[in-house]
Amino acid sequence: MLNPPLPLLLLSFGLSFLLLAILLNSGRAKYLAMDEPNQRSLHRIAVPRVGGIAIVIAVLGTWSQLAEMSRLLLVLTAALAGISYIDDRRGLSVSARLAAHVAAAGVMVIFGFSDGSVWRTAALIGSLVWMINAYNFMDGADGLAGGMAIFGFTAYGVASSLAHSELLSAMSFILAAATAGFLIFNFPPAKVFMGDAGSISLGFLAAVLGMTGWKLGTWPPWFPALVFSPFLVDASLTLLRRILRGERFWQAHRDHYYQRLIRMGWSHRRTALAEYAVMAGVAASALAALRCDALGQTLILAGWALAFAGMMLAVDIRWRRFAISGEMRP
Repeated sequence: MLNPPLPLLLLSFGLSFLLLAILLNSGRAKYLAMDEPNQRSLHRIAVPRVGGIAIVIAVLGTWSQLAEMSRLLLVLTAALAGISYIDDRRGLSVSARLAAHVAAAGVMVIFGFSDGSVWRTAALIGSLVWMINAYNFMDGADGLAGGMAIFGFTAYGVASSLAHSELLSAMSFILAAATAGFLIFNFPPAKVFMGDAGSISLGFLAAVLGMTGWKLGTWPPWFPALVFSPFLVDASLTLLRRILRGERFWQAHRDHYYQRLIRMGWSHRRTALAEYAVMAGVAASALAALRCDALGQTLILAGWALAFAGMMLAVDIRWRRFAISGEMRP
């Protein structure tokens, strides 16, 4: 039986949806935070970026109804969302943002996952910080980050439910429900963006819940990495490529694979639907792999590695052709 009870899912979805409906219909959203188009953007008009506020309020409000809910996680998520909202509204330096991410990750790992090993603790903190930023990097097209949250946290919810990890299951499905309320307004053409308050929080929670499932023995460490691989692979390879080229990799850019697709003429809707197909396939195969032996799991992971390599190679080849022809969007 899947958890949580339907009323909690409706509460999470309803809070997110209603808050955004009120903010957008009243015109108040534009006073909270606006995303103004610039040379790094894929959109041409200013769009409110308050979706993350609604998601976090809905999630934390619903999570507070769960017994045995971690207060530390509630506080850290709220703190990260608050700092990220300040960045959405006023802008913060890269060093200030990174310091907040490292601090939140450090506290979460030390008090939630550390076994006393310095190297393990450092590795977990680094992984958590990277997931926070990878999710943020991938939030640049209509419907993309919201879709990843729905597919990713639903996969978490199904896996933890099958393993009888009731609290983890409830937390995961509640996250998916809150994001669904947001995606109604964010699916192309987007009326609202998630902003850093949403993408930073979702990246943090994707890593924390993934580590929690690993700690509980609900899934092996490769499971959360595979579930969120559509974001992790694109973000990681794009960052590595920029480092190797000697570029200022910490600055905003439009070189991710999903951004290239849009710049080569794909619509936001087509890009989102194509990404959803990959996300659904990854989630389904990750759940299936949990029931396989070591060889089956290895074959599934290798298969996706080859699939991602093939898809990215196809985009790279087409990108070079468009660069030569000068047909790509500015």
